[in-house]
Amino acid sequence: MSDTMTSAQRSYNMSRIRSRNTTPERAVRHALWHKGYRYRLNDRRLPGSPDLVLPKYRAVIFINGCFWHGHRGCTKHTVPKTNEQFWRDKVARNIARDELNAQRLDTLAWTVITVWECELTKKKLDATITRIEADLQAAKAKYEHYLSIRRENREFAREQAMKHRDLLAQLEAELNLSKSLRRYATKAMVD
Repeated sequence: MSDTMTSAQRSYNMSRIRSRNTTPERAVRHALWHKGYRYRLNDRRLPGSPDLVLPKYRAVIFINGCFWHGHRGCTKHTVPKTNEQFWRDKVARNIARDELNAQRLDTLAWTVITVWECELTKKKLDATITRIEADLQAAKAKYEHYLSIRRENREFAREQAMKHRDLLAQLEAELNLSKSLRRYATKAMVD
């Protein structure tokens, strides 16, 4: 089936799609807030600018749209027939960027939780929030364990500090990071 919109109409529709404060994000934020979780929004000091950052749990939450982030096996992830190769490449770049950001966050000792748009329907929302809560508790336990190992093992602490410095140098070179990010990441190494 061909596109029923003109190029100008399609361009206008695509320009209305936002990356922040989307309906799925608001649903998760609303549910977590009412359960007593407190968070920061889109913290640019962390790789990937996560949708929600929960410092107490040392966890970040990415709320991904199934179409834009290539959710495999989901009915919402379809490739448009118009300009098919462009869309395949775009989604592939998004997936690669998501994986790289997850690796960087893991190196900085953050737990990454991914929530897909299709998991936030009325039927699935409660189960998804329950899963997120379980993941947050596991993240908190994991970070506490990580800290206890760092306190007990000096060699492990040195290795972790070197990883953090290497990652910061790499990020700084790639993104020309500000001093605030360097301070924030250094603080994360000390915690």
